[in-house]
Amino acid sequence: MPVRHLLALAAAAAAAALLATVGLAAPAAAHALVQPAPVGAYALTAGRLWSLVGMALGLAGLVVGGLALARSAGRIGRGPGRKGAIASLTAGTVGAVIGGLVVAAAEGGPGTGYGIVGGFLAIGVGLIAMVLGGLALDRLRRGGLQRAADPRPR
Repeated sequence: MPVRHLLALAAAAAAAALLATVGLAAPAAAHALVQPAPVGAYALTAGRLWSLVGMALGLAGLVVGGLALARSAGRIGRGPGRKGAIASLTAGTVGAVIGGLVVAAAEGGPGTGYGIVGGFLAIGVGLIAMVLGGLALDRLRRGGLQRAADPRPR
């Protein structure tokens, strides 16, 4: 094989290697250019705000559900506590749904500013509030209503 052909073959191989390197590096460079700027630890982003809203609703449902459960057992207050149980179910459901939407919309993990940790917490607290509201309603349906609504002193 003549030297000319070897040089041409080497030049073609070098050009192909250079083109492949540039061709493969271009998407990586473009990806690096499109990355969002890092978010500060205390910056309030939209994802973090919505996860806080979900957490607040879940916590409100948790407190109201606990009070409704205690009221349905006749431990505190007068009356059955049915409105509190329904409010707990509603607030817990809305908080869990908002948390689920935040988690579904998050494009990054913890610390990226998308509120994914708060979303998972909102789901958990909302589910606990729904369980408490459901337990209070169940206790009212099974007979806690007559005992709690009885006006006679104990």
